Amino acid sequence: MTRHVLVVGAGIGGLTAGSLLAQDGWSVTLLEASSELGGCASKFKRHKYLFPVGATLGMGLEPGGIHERVFRYLGKPMSVEPLARVMEMVHRDATFVFHQDRAQHVDGIVAHFPSHSEKIRAFYKEIFAVAATVRTLMDPLPALPPATANEWAYLVKSMRPQHIKLLPFFNQTLDQRLKKHDLNELHEFRHMLDGLLIDSMQTGSEDVAYLLAAVALDIYHEGAYYVPGGLYRFAELMGDSLTENGGVLKKRRTIEKLERQGDGWIATDHRGNTYDATDVILNVPIQQLTKILAPELVSKLKVSLRDGIAGETWATLTLYMAIDSTKLDKPLPAFRQISTGDGLAEGGHFFMSSSLPDDELRAPEGFQTVTISTHSRIAEWDSQEKYEETREVLTERILQAIQQVVPGFREAIVHMESGAPKAWERFAGRVNGLVGGFPQTLDAALFHSISHHSGLPNLYVCGDHIFPGGGTIGAAASGIHAARSVSGKRLI
Repeated sequence: MTRHVLVVGAGIGGLTAGSLLAQDGWSVTLLEASSELGGCASKFKRHKYLFPVGATLGMGLEPGGIHERVFRYLGKPMSVEPLARVMEMVHRDATFVFHQDRAQHVDGIVAHFPSHSEKIRAFYKEIFAVAATVRTLMDPLPALPPATANEWAYLVKSMRPQHIKLLPFFNQTLDQRLKKHDLNELHEFRHMLDGLLIDSMQTGSEDVAYLLAAVALDIYHEGAYYVPGGLYRFAELMGDSLTENGGVLKKRRTIEKLERQGDGWIATDHRGNTYDATDVILNVPIQQLTKILAPELVSKLKVSLRDGIAGETWATLTLYMAIDSTKLDKPLPAFRQISTGDGLAEGGHFFMSSSLPDDELRAPEGFQTVTISTHSRIAEWDSQEKYEETREVLTERILQAIQQVVPGFREAIVHMESGAPKAWERFAGRVNGLVGGFPQTLDAALFHSISHHSGLPNLYVCGDHIFPGGGTIGAAASGIHAARSVSGKRLI
């Protein structure tokens, strides 16, 4: 029987899976509900300005990085230069600079805490060593938790004697390691780490799994990139590759029903069109599964997946602005975190991404587009009155914080709009506006992650809720695992 793969959702995970399979010669159809590719890494235009929807900082493009390997396999290498100065981290009492060079970065941090120099250097020495060991598993990229005999065998085959050094850290949090280095009470240092972790791990130093935290704190040093135009270019490259290899890509197709048909599947979109497939890869928020699968199929999903559907992650408020940078003392830097010291959510911490002055894919000369996001709890948005009040309060809180760092910022705004939870639900399919995947705590990471195996025959899931987690690298890795399970090959 000829096998045909249906991929639902053209986020980074679905595009990765679909393009890899098409490159390998598989018959692939990819359906996307939106008119844009990329999901949370897509784009939209307003007048003469282009805005990245969410994800903005390019990662995984270094030699051997996840995206670099995918693009190389597809024959579509992306040539961009890493940032030597990755970002500013503006806190209430200090501004830290994240440098790509590890020694320069540690020297800069130590300069803020000279009395803790030896402890901080020892802490980073451990972080870098642990991350380097974990990274040796990035090449084979075993799936967790292993769900088949082949995956268990591949995991065992991927292990080396050096990985034994990771065992003492396996069930530890970063908080425990900070205590070990006597740094847990160095609050400004810890808060700086929290700011980095909330954006990548969706939680702070107290609860984050240490092995993943080490990789998250080290990965910027492997390579962080400004991608002209935005990360939607990842999506466009993979979409082009899929169609060039004979795949079918259809936009504005919302799947409303997915049913078993014999040994295969049949999907029905909102227009009544049907699509037959032997294998299905769903790159949709897992909360949508209960809407497109019948209750008897939902009951057969893996327990971890069903539990995840009932779980709750972060919502976000995102601000999109166009800035007349000629009204500022100097152009805005590409990436900046701002922390007011009032927590990691609700405008107390936010990530600010700006187009570079010469990036005319995003804005004409003299202007910059800016995407700003802050974590928020869904309970803050659960009534119409609270919804509008939260949007107004958080927007003002963010603008006030930026104004203190960038005098004249408000006067330089020529366009502004917001993406609150309902917008994320409407345009990106994120049920209740939940984004970013689960916090990478000990009870949700590694062997406790959600597998790409759904529990139903030949039905796979990928995206930011699936191992290894959020971000474009995590989504791509889950897509790789889904493609491997369909093809029975390593692929990359």
